[in-house]
Parts: sequence; structure tokens; C-alpha cells
Amino acid sequence: MSDSVAYALGALLLYGLADFVYKRGAAAGAQPHQFLMVQTWFFTSLALLYGLASRTLTFGAGALWGAAAGVLVVVGYYNFAWSLRHGSVSTHATIFRLSFAVTAALAVLILREPVTAAKIAGLALALVAVWLLLASPDAAKRRADPESRASLLRVLIATAAVGVASFTYKLGLLAGAEPISLVVTQGMVAVTLATAFAARIDRGIRPSRAALGHAPVAAVLLVVAFIFLAKGLQGGEASVIVPIAQMGFVVTALLGFFLLREPFTLRKGAGLLAAVAALASLAR
Repeated sequence: MSDSVAYALGALLLYGLADFVYKRGAAAGAQPHQFLMVQTWFFTSLALLYGLASRTLTFGAGALWGAAAGVLVVVGYYNFAWSLRHGSVSTHATIFRLSFAVTAALAVLILREPVTAAKIAGLALALVAVWLLLASPDAAKRRADPESRASLLRVLIATAAVGVASFTYKLGLLAGAEPISLVVTQGMVAVTLATAFAARIDRGIRPSRAALGHAPVAAVLLVVAFIFLAKGLQGGEASVIVPIAQMGFVVTALLGFFLLREPFTLRKGAGLLAAVAALASLAR
């Protein structure tokens, strides 16, 4: 196993756990804007401490791609947190982490990464997985509910934003940025936007107890996951490393089924299997 794949597998586990913490925060009543604000406080501080301790923190032109990632991550994670208020984590986390299809497509089209039959099959299977999850019986029952439709739209926006954000990481690395420099720059932009947004909504900085109780845990998991992702992308193709890392939705879905007792249907199972098959094809 290469170091790049090992880093991607580490990110896989951490992303999956972080998504589950997001759901627990939503269930506890944490507002999305407050959750994201508190998360960015801890995320940025931890990333900066790691960069200083490792003495690898340098800022050059390539690190500016981290700023772009920061904007996209705020959009993505805010909408993901919002979507979990009216959606199951087993379904929405799966859709959210299928953002690897966006990244893989961009890597092939823009960076001219090799196009193989396995990659084409993987992207096709990813679309099938989304269709199966969106057409599940429990989703059909909620189709007339405006809140559920809005929740679905939010998670699709989140998926697209995070898919592009992962691609900007590869662009930054190609421009010579150090992995931790991208993560810190992303965090600095994200904490500024998230805090300003929350302050405007709440007319002050007033994080709830639910946000303070869950967001720091998500921050610890995500800062390590993003560092692992960046390190994996240093030596691997974006169309391979990102799909492996985003398989974290399987971890989240299983936790949702077993710990939150979310309903499991044959169509949901088929959607998860199609998503895993997509991952296997893209990672070949």
C-alpha cells in the first residue's frame, strides 16, 4: 500500500466520524451557523499549531488555493449541517461524500489525469448511487414536504462545493504549496466568514451549548482528515485519492443505522453498494 492511499484511508475514517458528529449536533439542536462558527475556531487553531510545531508552514502563491477552498468549505459544510435538520445522516452523508465524483471529473477534464474504463464506470455508478438514494421509499414519502425538498437541495449544493474544494487542494499542491499551508489558509478564510455570518444572524457571538458540545469534536476529526487528504494528494491522482477519502459515508451510514436506528431499506442498501462499487472502480 502506498503512503498516498494510506493517508486517504485515514481521511476516510475521520470524515465518516465527523459527519456523524454533525448529525448528533443537529439532533441536539445546534444551529448550522453556530456549529460551523465554533468548528472553525478550533479547526483553524489546531491547524496553525500543527503547522508551527512541524515547521512546515510556509505561505506562497500556491497557498492561495487554500483560500478558495475556505470559501467553498464554508458553503459546503453550512449547507450539509442545514440539510441534516430534516434528513437522515445515512442518506445525506452518502450524497455529501459522493462529491468525489465532482473532483474526479475535474481532475480528468482539467488536469488531464488518465481516463480509464474503471474511472468511467466509477462515475456512472456514483450517479446510480445518488439516484437510488434520492428515490428511496422514505424519500418519496417526504417529497411533498417543503422542508425535506429544501434539505435535499442543500445537501446537493454542499456536495458540489466540497467536490470543487477538494480539487483546489490538488491545484495548490501542484503550485508548490505545503499541505498544512493549504489547510491553515483554508481555516483562516473559513473562520472569518463563518464568524462574521453567525454574528450577523445572531447579532453577536452567542454559540449555543449544543454547538460548543459537538463542534470541537468535529473540528479535531476534520483538521486531521484534511491534512491526511492533502498529504495523500501530494503523491497521488486527485481522481483516485479523493474518492478513497470520501468513502467515509459508509462509516457514517453504518453508524446511523446501528446507533441512531435509522430505517434501512433495500433501495438504501443498493445505493450504498453502488457507491462503494463506484469507489472501487475509481480507485483502481
